[in-house]
Amino acid sequence: MFALWTWTGQHTGPAPAALGDRETLALAVPTGYDGAIEVAEVDCALVDPATFATLDLTEAGASVDIWRTTLHAEAAEVELPIAAHAVPNAAGTSIVSAERAVRVVRETQAAATELRSALKADLRPYQVRGVSWLRETTAAHGGAVLADEMGLGKTVQTIGFLLGRADGGPQLVVCPTSLVGNWAHEIDRFAPGLRVLVWRGGEIDPPAGTVVVAGYPTVRLHGQWLGEHRWATAVFDEAQALKNPSTQLAKAARALDAEVRVALTGTPVENHLEELWALLNLVTPRLFGHKTQFRRRFVRPIQEGSTAAAARLQDAIEPVVLARKKAQVAASLPAKIHTDLLCDLTTEQEDLYDKLLDRAIDDGFGAGVERQSRVLAALTALKQVCNHPGLVTGELTELAGRSGKLDLCTDILANNLEMDAPTLIFTQYRQTGELLVRHLAEQFGVEAPFFHGGLNQAERAAIVTGFQAEDGPPVLVLSLRAAGTGLTLTRAADVIHFDRWWNPAVEAQASDRAHRIGQTRTVTVTTLTSTTSVEEHIARMHDRKSALSDLDSAGIAALARLDDDQLVEVLRRKREN
Repeated sequence: MFALWTWTGQHTGPAPAALGDRETLALAVPTGYDGAIEVAEVDCALVDPATFATLDLTEAGASVDIWRTTLHAEAAEVELPIAAHAVPNAAGTSIVSAERAVRVVRETQAAATELRSALKADLRPYQVRGVSWLRETTAAHGGAVLADEMGLGKTVQTIGFLLGRADGGPQLVVCPTSLVGNWAHEIDRFAPGLRVLVWRGGEIDPPAGTVVVAGYPTVRLHGQWLGEHRWATAVFDEAQALKNPSTQLAKAARALDAEVRVALTGTPVENHLEELWALLNLVTPRLFGHKTQFRRRFVRPIQEGSTAAAARLQDAIEPVVLARKKAQVAASLPAKIHTDLLCDLTTEQEDLYDKLLDRAIDDGFGAGVERQSRVLAALTALKQVCNHPGLVTGELTELAGRSGKLDLCTDILANNLEMDAPTLIFTQYRQTGELLVRHLAEQFGVEAPFFHGGLNQAERAAIVTGFQAEDGPPVLVLSLRAAGTGLTLTRAADVIHFDRWWNPAVEAQASDRAHRIGQTRTVTVTTLTSTTSVEEHIARMHDRKSALSDLDSAGIAALARLDDDQLVEVLRRKREN
C-alpha cells in the first residue's frame, strides 16, 4: 500500500481528503526548523498501487511523481526523496532504504504478473506482497513466519509460494489433522499444476512437483519416513502446535531435512515470549539459535516492563516475521471475507456415518409421506455425526478429539479469544448448540450464552444486550433459524457456521447479524464442512447456486423425489476424496 500524507512546510497536515482508507502510521518526518528527523504519528490515506498510479492529485510532491514514474519504468536507479520511503524500523533508529523500497515494489509487481497466469486465484495486493515476501525472506534466511491475522489468506499466499518452488523437489505441508483435507482441497483448487498427496504413514517417494500433506500426529508417529527425503519446502500450519520445543512432535518437525521452512500462525505468542523463540528457532535456527540469549536480551527485560527491549525484539524479528492485521490492509479488503474450511472426519465419525447410512438403506426409504420423513431422519442423523458422534450415540463424556469439525472450531476460537475478537457461532441444531456451550466452558472457561427458539422475548433481548456490551461475553452461540434475521450483533466481526444449511441465503442472512450498519470492521465468515460427507454435496450446491429452497417440506420433497440410488449417492461418503 502507498501512504499519502501532507506537509505544511513546518509539520504534517491532515491526510488527503476522499482518498483510500484513513490510518495513523508511524513515519520518520522532520521536526522543527533544525532539520532533525523523528518518528511521529502521521494521518495518512492508504491506497493500493493500481489506484495510486491513476489518482488525480493536485500539488503532489516530488515523492509522488517519482514513485509514479517508478511504477511504470524499469530504470536502473531511482533517486527517491526521504519522504518517499520514510518507514522506520521498530526501534525508531533507521528507515527503510530507497533501494529496498524500490526493489520490494518491483519484485511484488513481478510476482503479481507471474501469479496471474499460474495461480487460479485473484490475489489482493497485500497477498501478492505476502508471496513476494516469503520468496525474499526464505532466500535470505532459509525460513519465515507468516503470522497474518486469521481471514487474510495465509493458505492461498503459501500455495502461491509453493507453486514457485515446484521444480526444486517435493514439498511438505504439516498441519492439524482437521485441516489435512482442507489443504489438499485448496492446493488442488488454486494450483492444479501441483500434485497433492495426503500421507498417513508408510514408505513415500514423492517426485518434484508434489506437495505432501500430513497431520501433526502422523509426523509425530511416522516422521522417520519423511526424514529419509530432502524437502524443497516444509510448511508448518497452525505452528503454535510446535511452541514447546521439548515435545516429541516439535523434535520430529525439527528433524525434517528441508531447504526452506515456513511457519504459519495467527498467534505466534499464546502465553509467553519463549513460544515465539520456538517458532523462530524452528524456521531460522541460524538467527535464533540460543534460547538463553533470547531470554536474557528480550524476555526478562520485557517482563520487567522495558519498552526499549520490546522495540529491540520487534526490530530483531522484523526480517523474518510478517504479521498483518485486517485494519492494516483494510483498503484491500471487501466488507466481508468468506473462508470455507474442510474438516476431516475422525475414524469414529467415519464408522458411525457408514453404519447409520447402511442401516437406513437396509430399512428402506419407503414411499410418499413416509419417504419424506425417513429421508429427513437419515439426513439429520448423518449431519449430526458430522458435528459430533456423541450427538447420535449419546456418549458425551469426552468431547475433544472425536470430531474434526469441533477440533477445528476450537482452534479458531482459541485464536479469536487470544486476539480478543468476539465471535458468533451458528448451528441449526439445539443439541449442537448446547454441546458447543459446554465445550467452551470446559476448554476455555468461557460462559457463552445460547440464543435459540426456546427462549422468550425478554430472554432473547437480554442476550443481545449483554453481548453488545463492551464487556460482553467473547462468544455467542446462536440457532440459525431463531437468530437468522432481525438482530444487530456488530460487536462481533467473526462469524462461524458450524454446520451447513441447504439454502446459502439463510446462512448469508445469519452472517449479516454482524455485517450491518454500525459495523466498522471487515467481517470474517467461516463455514465448516465435513469432507467426504453429505455436507460436501451441500457445499457444491451452494457453489452452483442451485440449492434446495430450505430444509422444510419443499427441500425434503426435492430429495425424496430422487430414486434410491440417486439418494444414496448424495448421502454416501465419497471415500476417494
